[in-house]
Amino acid sequence: MILGEKIAALRKQNNWSQEDLAEQLQISRQSVSKWESGASIPDLDRIVKMSALFGVSTDYLLKDEMEEIAWSETDEPSEGAARRVSLQEANAFMDLCRDTSGRFAFGVVLCILSPLTVIFLSVLAAEERIPLSMRAAEGIGVLVLLLMVAGAVAVFVLNGIRLSGYEYLEQEDIVLEYGVAGIVEKRKEEFAGTFRTGITGGVVLCILAAVPPVLAGALSTEAVSVALSVCILLILVACGVWLFVRCGIIQGSYQKLLQEGDYTPEKKKANRILGVFQGAYWCVATAIYLYISFTRNNWESSWVIWPVAGVLFAAVFGVLETLVKKK
Repeated sequence: MILGEKIAALRKQNNWSQEDLAEQLQISRQSVSKWESGASIPDLDRIVKMSALFGVSTDYLLKDEMEEIAWSETDEPSEGAARRVSLQEANAFMDLCRDTSGRFAFGVVLCILSPLTVIFLSVLAAEERIPLSMRAAEGIGVLVLLLMVAGAVAVFVLNGIRLSGYEYLEQEDIVLEYGVAGIVEKRKEEFAGTFRTGITGGVVLCILAAVPPVLAGALSTEAVSVALSVCILLILVACGVWLFVRCGIIQGSYQKLLQEGDYTPEKKKANRILGVFQGAYWCVATAIYLYISFTRNNWESSWVIWPVAGVLFAAVFGVLETLVKKK
């Protein structure tokens, strides 16, 4: 049991509120709250006063804490070799993830929406709804697509560079300094409601995205109506994915620091092996998409490659992950 937990337990045993304890120590309630959450540590004078108030020795308040530190340094070599993360470093990482999450999500949205212009202009030109030839319409559409993809890549690279200094959180075992885990847990709890809402909203939008094509197929056979329904589908999917990516990055920052979910020491080891597969897979998927789109000039339907690639990736990755864990 750490010092903050002991203070909270002893205070409750005496039926005192944080305000009651703060008044007796002549400090603010916020100071007591920070001690109990691990955000800060009381000075020696306050510890002596608390030992008198609670009727315990100062050794009782500090002994387990010292034993825990000694144990981590001597009895467990793996933790001794792990990288230590300070409160300042953890806060900087969480703030940076929150700041870049929307930008990464925007980059993904650009990729999803990039075929819109090609699809719509091609159909309008084929139906002679606009004063452009089919070749001109496709050329403009492809140009817009490439510009959007280039913009997305720029977003990924620039923000990836900002986060590159924290790559060790995904790859190495870490040890949080005293009080850091409490701060991270608190921020994670505060974000929990937003995370649930965002994921739920993303799922709902992705499900609703199937409605426009179904309605278009049932109510109209015009190519323009079908193309418009596909465009609406991509827009709804893009909005849903924006929520997934933004909430996922922020939630992931807490899991990386706490080494939970996909970032436990065991999964980090597996991810180091599977990371090569992930990079190669999506490069191949992108190459296939561009090859089919350019050679067959079939931008209206080639977007289907992405959801198919996503489903296949989940299946193949799951099998590989199982094999790696068995080894």
